Amino acid sequence: MPQPSDLEIVGRILLAMVLGGLIGMERELNDHPAGLRTHMSVALGAALFTIAGSYGFDSFVDDRNSTNVNIGVERVASNIVTGVGFLGGGAILKYGATVKGLTTAASLWVTAAIGLGAAVGSYLATTVTTVALLVALVGLRAPRRWLVTRYARGRDTVVIRVAQGYEASRVVTAINEVADITIRSLSVREREGAWIVTADVSSHSGQELEALLAPLADRDEVDSLDVS
Repeated sequence: MPQPSDLEIVGRILLAMVLGGLIGMERELNDHPAGLRTHMSVALGAALFTIAGSYGFDSFVDDRNSTNVNIGVERVASNIVTGVGFLGGGAILKYGATVKGLTTAASLWVTAAIGLGAAVGSYLATTVTTVALLVALVGLRAPRRWLVTRYARGRDTVVIRVAQGYEASRVVTAINEVADITIRSLSVREREGAWIVTADVSSHSGQELEALLAPLADRDEVDSLDVS
């Protein structure tokens, strides 16, 4: 396989970043756990792993083909990809209806690719990927917040403590009557002698949940209302 030029390698990495980001932006705007930065990170890691695997071991392969020595360095790289995948899985945690740690897991995977690329001498590809990852993780924080605020739906968990003497069903009915919100999930449980209603709620674009839920907090059957 012919070695591509440095410019082509850079182009491949940046193309992977852009295309992964486009998919991630769609996921971000539709309020899915894996969003813009996670998709960009995974695309970057996959690109560098592929480039390093395709062109980074040429010197080892040449030695293997010209001697009787069997050098299987590719197996080391494949085990790194698998092993770091399990390591990244440990960084992913689920808090109720929210999943956290996906971007951290993806950045760990890319970091493994960076280490592999540096080890086999793919200095340009490794450097470009490192810079691109930092852009995805740090440089896109403000644009990501702007996109979510401007186009996506706000999503929060609402915890309501029902006042003594009232049924939880009245609060559930009141939540469903609030305009301009979407209830993704809802649960009712008893704690310390009081009913607790927990709802995973999304507001329509550009509207604050606190303002939409303010009339609900003033109802007699609501003892307290917290949005987190």
